Amino acid sequence: MAHGAIGLLTTHDLALSEIASGGRGGENVHFEDSGDDGRLAFDYRLRPGVVLRSNVLNIVRMLGLEPSS
Repeated sequence: MAHGAIGLLTTHDLALSEIASGGRGGENVHFEDSGDDGRLAFDYRLRPGVVLRSNVLNIVRMLGLEPSS
């Protein structure tokens, strides 16, 4: 960071998002998605913060599986 480096990390592990909020110059951002009509679509607009919902149930259904309740 002191030398002007930049980088991008992507993860599904929400525990890692705490690193960016730890005051080291990082920032959490996310994309929104929709799972309409059995398809998963992203809008590719970066929004601040950690994503607040999961798309895993849409993915499971797209694979032809029915999630258990």
